[in-house]
Amino acid sequence: MAILGAIHPVLMAGLDGDNTWHLKDYVARGGYEMLKKILTEKMPQEQVIAEVKASVLRGRGGAGFPTGLKWSFMPRSFPGDKYVVCNTDEGEPGTFKDRDIVRYNPHAVIEGMAIAAYAMGATRGYNYIHGEIWEMYRRFEAALDEARAAGFIGQDILGSGFGFELFAHHGYGAYICGEETALLESIEGKKGQPRFKPPFPASFGLYGKPTTINNTETFAAIPFILKMGGENFLNLGKPNNGGTKLFSVSGHVNRPGNYEIPLGTPFSTLLEMCGGMRGGRKLKAVIPGGSSSPVVPGAVMMDATMDYDSISKAGSMLGSGAVIVMDETTCMVKALDRLSFFYYEESCGQCTPCREGTNWLYKVVHRIENGQGRPDDLDLLSSVTTNIMGRTICALGDAASMPVQSFIKHFRDEFAYHIEHKTCLVPKDVQWAGSGFHEVPA
Repeated sequence: MAILGAIHPVLMAGLDGDNTWHLKDYVARGGYEMLKKILTEKMPQEQVIAEVKASVLRGRGGAGFPTGLKWSFMPRSFPGDKYVVCNTDEGEPGTFKDRDIVRYNPHAVIEGMAIAAYAMGATRGYNYIHGEIWEMYRRFEAALDEARAAGFIGQDILGSGFGFELFAHHGYGAYICGEETALLESIEGKKGQPRFKPPFPASFGLYGKPTTINNTETFAAIPFILKMGGENFLNLGKPNNGGTKLFSVSGHVNRPGNYEIPLGTPFSTLLEMCGGMRGGRKLKAVIPGGSSSPVVPGAVMMDATMDYDSISKAGSMLGSGAVIVMDETTCMVKALDRLSFFYYEESCGQCTPCREGTNWLYKVVHRIENGQGRPDDLDLLSSVTTNIMGRTICALGDAASMPVQSFIKHFRDEFAYHIEHKTCLVPKDVQWAGSGFHEVPA
């Protein structure tokens, strides 16, 4: 089981075995109590949204936008269908938390989506599940069948007059479909490419109807927030960083896996929970929020806390909560070479700066790694990233550029050494054979 530890568990509470995903297990843990309470008491929609706002729950997919505020954007008086969509297209390298929520606690996602639909007056929902986690897609479908048979999904839920239909949608593994509008295009049966914004999904989303899209972890937190109270959830974390969060830790640690901790927990505490550095080696660098977030030197990271504001102050982003740990044996040029290839491969090609720029980034970093670097390559990389950022329809161009900028900023000596000496500053005989980016627990 990839979920290994927690402090003040919320999403992970009671998940101590492989068969805790069934409806009976979720109900035994208090599941669907809040949906029943909201529907039987006909709780005002504004009250539900106000409680979510009070929790200061920020979107757990990467952007960290306040969830309650996002829900308030949905038009109240729209006469037709409105949609809620769950983004389980977890394609960010280093991230593997959402798949385990769907695997071990799928009914929390279903209940959270049903409550969200009630609060926003939506009638239909979709959970878009990444194409490379077929097992989790089947698990969610099975949980949906249980919820539908028990009357928690469908028409006239629990005799309340409120109806909500929810479906799973299987993606095809494209990283770009993690971008919310590309995800909508894919559900509609089109090529998964981002849309221009505005209009935003809240006014023109799925099938042209008002739509709210949240991450898997965000929806899964909703029943617990309403049960414990928004302010109590907030107080688990710190101001502006409400509650607990799942962090996917991979790389050079002794116990990689998913860890649920209160936002504001010191990184050093999280590292200790993971068993410390593999082999007792020194911490060199950390990518704290998934591969698209800037790398942070180890010494800086050891003084940081795991929350949006502290990680931003350290020069990076909390992002999806994918913590990639690299020790002293890591060649930073080799690591960036692998990352740059990923973004080059995953660009949808719609925007010229991204389509051509990601190719240039990978080409230049790759030749530095392979002993063919040129004296002006670092300035060239800086120029290319500057010409990509802010000039694309979606954020993939920025996601490809920020790692390049940060790697060179913090580890410029390694890149310069590669260029001058045609070899790595880290001796080959001590380099770890892997990059750390594929070390995802089964």
